[in-house]
Parts: sequence; structure tokens; C-alpha cells
Amino acid sequence: MSAGNADPGREHGADRFYRSWATGQGLCEFRVSVAETDLQIFAQHPLGPEAEAAVRRVRRDIEMYAASHDGFIEGLLPLTAEPGAPDVVRRMCEAGAAYAVGPMAAVAGAVAEHVGRELLRRSGQVIVENGGDVFFQTSEPPTFGLYAGKASPFTGRVRFTPRGTACGGVCTSSGTVGHSLSFGRADAVVALASDTALADAAATAIGNILHTPDDVPRALDLEKERGLLDGLLVAIGGTLAAWGALEIVEGG
Repeated sequence: MSAGNADPGREHGADRFYRSWATGQGLCEFRVSVAETDLQIFAQHPLGPEAEAAVRRVRRDIEMYAASHDGFIEGLLPLTAEPGAPDVVRRMCEAGAAYAVGPMAAVAGAVAEHVGRELLRRSGQVIVENGGDVFFQTSEPPTFGLYAGKASPFTGRVRFTPRGTACGGVCTSSGTVGHSLSFGRADAVVALASDTALADAAATAIGNILHTPDDVPRALDLEKERGLLDGLLVAIGGTLAAWGALEIVEGG
């Protein structure tokens, strides 16, 4: 189960040290890997077997649906889920349609939220990170570090928090980091939404239209007009811009 626009924010072959920047104070930390899915999870208890079972179930749902629907994996345009499609497939299709991208643009966020909600049955607090896309439900808003590539002046120097919310999705896309498909050149586009699949699709779509720093004001204005996100943060070259409920709490 893979696609060029899946798992935005992942830098293959590099230490994903930005994972340690997601604060999970008082929570157990563990990792679950199944095929391409590689999750870092924070929870109140070590729930590795439960998380792995959830990953296998959600991957099976996506893979079985894709096997009988040509173009689901490769498609870059929105698709409508058929009646009776698994919930994760429906959410991926709805998120892709909202931002005019294919359903696989939302797969990492959708998987992260699916696993996270499964674990919430056993843990009151959960953070699930999937290649730069994060679902969280915590007692207070977590703090994240911005990873925009090794050359970015903001990597390791900027931290942010979802202001006023302790449940939602924070997803990242990049046109300069990793091997994910992006038609833009942003170093990092971070989207915050109550729906992690939607945040994932949004980060991909917004990243597609960012080619130079001059594109940032238009991208932010378009997102304000859409009204689908709670917050947005963009890093491209030496430009850093934030809007909405993504609050920068530390900068260089």
C-alpha cells in the first residue's frame, strides 16, 4: 500500500528526529511498524500489540478496497467511496474531495487517527505520529517541533502548539524533503484540523501551490476563505508564516 503522495513529511533514510519533539509528558512511548506504516505512539500504557492489530485491520480495509477499485492508489484526483466502503476509505475520499486531491493524499492522517481512536478505548491520552502526520488527544495541547529539512533555518528552532485544542490532527507536507509527490517547493506545510485525514489532504494540496515565498499570502487567503482548517503554518526558504490556531511558542 503505497503511493507517491502518501505519507507527506517523511524523509526516507534519515533519522526522523522530529518525532522526539512531540511532547508526551507522562506517557509511554512505543513504536509499531507494519509494511510501509511506521508509527510512533505515546499513550498512558504500553499498547504495542493493540496498536499493531489496529494497523493491520486498517491496512487490510484499504488494501482490499483498493484491490477492487482501479486507480484508488495511483489516482491524483478525488474519488467517491462506494456505498458500504470501510470507514477509513470513506474518510480518505471525503478529505481528498475537499481539497481536490486523490484519496491517498489523506492515507497517513487517516491511518494515524484510526489507530489513535482504537487506542483511546484503553488510554485516555494518545499521540500517534505517522511519517509527519499526527493524531492527538491529550489533557492539554502538545508542543511540536517544525521539521522543514536540514537546510531550513527553521528546523530545530521553531516549535508550535495547537492553541485551544487538545484533540485533532497536525499534518505536514513538503516539496523539498523526502520522496512524497508534491507539485510545489515548500519546505513544510503544516495543517491543523479536527479531522486528521482532512489535515493531511490539506497539507498536500496547499503545498502543491507554493513555489516561491511570494505564493504564501495567496495560499493563506485561500485557506481562510475555505474555512476548513483550524490553523496553518508554512515554511519556504527564509519565509515563515502562520495563521489560525497554530501558535508559535519558540522561534530562532
